[in-house]
Amino acid sequence: MTIHDLTQVPVDNLDETPVLTLGELCRTCTVHAEWVIELVDEGVIVPHGRRREQWRFYGASLHRVRVVQRLQRDLGVNLAGAALALELMDEVARLRRLAGE
Repeated sequence: MTIHDLTQVPVDNLDETPVLTLGELCRTCTVHAEWVIELVDEGVIVPHGRRREQWRFYGASLHRVRVVQRLQRDLGVNLAGAALALELMDEVARLRRLAGE
């Protein structure tokens, strides 16, 4: 598996409307809330809302959580490494968009 493969996780709808609560994100990805909170603390995902009870996550957060899960499971990457890998993937996507313009 390559980093490129990890960016190909299917995502149905990544609009800009916050759609998932913390609990819903945890259930959808079968993860513990503490792990999602670590992702927020690391800046991997950014919730809408100030308090955890108010947090709502965008569809893109679901995609990012799944990518981190695959990085950790398939490549043994720690959370900080996964955050860095996501930053690099975002930068590659940005550069590809610029090159296409």
